[in-house]
Amino acid sequence: MDEHASWMRAALAEARHAAAHGDVPVGAIVVDLDTGAIVAAAHNARERDGDATAHAELVALREASRRAGTWRLDHHALVVTLEPCPMCAGGAWAARLPLVVYGAADPKAGAAGSLYNFSADPRLNHRTEVVPGVLAEECAALLGDFFERRR
Repeated sequence: MDEHASWMRAALAEARHAAAHGDVPVGAIVVDLDTGAIVAAAHNARERDGDATAHAELVALREASRRAGTWRLDHHALVVTLEPCPMCAGGAWAARLPLVVYGAADPKAGAAGSLYNFSADPRLNHRTEVVPGVLAEECAALLGDFFERRR
């Protein structure tokens, strides 16, 4: 879908900022589904901030909630360059997001279909639609290049 690819390009642009301070280049945006406007953008900041929870997704969700004036983001989408981990998938669930779009799959820690499928667990009281693989090659290449330079 062209809209998803457009959103992912914005998340990729954000991801490129993370490497500048030694963080894994993952970027995330939150989109208001009613207007199509990007309401928050963030990138990984664990190394910069010394905070294990400073994943791009959570930083973006915090900003989107602040701007919306509520923790309920039930008319928003999370777009992220790497499949969310369990912590971030839990954040999307807690915010009641109806949609998560991600680029590269994460077979080691992905919780949106690869290792776990948090959003589809029938025991939870909220379901999130997941659209995987949007600009996956570009997202994976950004990560691969980062780790290649670190070796």
